[in-house]
Amino acid sequence: MPITAVTGAASGIGAAVCAALEAADHQVIRIDLHGADIQADLSTPAGRADAIDGVLARCGGKLDRLVLCAGVGPQVEPAARIVAVNYLGAVALLDGLLPALAKGRDPAAVVVSSVASTQLTWERNPLRGLLEASPDGSQYDEAALAAVLAAAGPQCGQLAYAGSKNAVTVAVRQRVRQWGAAGVRLNSVAPGAVETPLLQKGLDDPRYGQAIRDFVAPIPRRAQPQEIAAMIAFLLGTQAGFVHGAQFVVDGGVDAMMRPTSF
Repeated sequence: MPITAVTGAASGIGAAVCAALEAADHQVIRIDLHGADIQADLSTPAGRADAIDGVLARCGGKLDRLVLCAGVGPQVEPAARIVAVNYLGAVALLDGLLPALAKGRDPAAVVVSSVASTQLTWERNPLRGLLEASPDGSQYDEAALAAVLAAAGPQCGQLAYAGSKNAVTVAVRQRVRQWGAAGVRLNSVAPGAVETPLLQKGLDDPRYGQAIRDFVAPIPRRAQPQEIAAMIAFLLGTQAGFVHGAQFVVDGGVDAMMRPTSF
């Protein structure tokens, strides 16, 4: 029975992933702010450390799969918290749990990014300099981040969201050599609009709600969490044994519509 840790497990995509994996006889370690086996706030260094320590204690230092679904949307304030959860939370758990994954059976990890990660390049990502200066967050300059976000004005939440998702996708790709040498596959999934509580919070926000409603895919509906979970389950399985360092966009065609010649 594979042992799998899932962040953001209490709702949305994370809950759907847990259900799919438990149906496939995984032993799932659920991580979230509330209602989970490990309750931890991934926006803080202490919370990230608690999550890592909790997983290691429960899996005995040997982990087979890891799925990082925890994330917050552009409506969250302060906007710096978006970067802290979406980027620092993911990177900390990737690095902190790699040794345990390296001891696992057919180990693999998936990070949930977003189609928003394709909205800007790493070279033009305003967060790049700050995150490159402290990739693990140990020397994270909160004042500098606040200044960058403030410069974006009313759209600071969208910058924090797209910038952090772009950064976490880059972080996955930058780790392919190290993780490959450790025998652990690592990929990301980039959903478009998915019917989750997170999306509903964005729809309810007067700053972002209309833009989200206007975000209509060529397949004219929103995804269900189970559809994203199915892709994640595939990437965790042995049938994806040679898939490493890739990002799979599950967005109903939005990215292709917006960037038909960029891939």
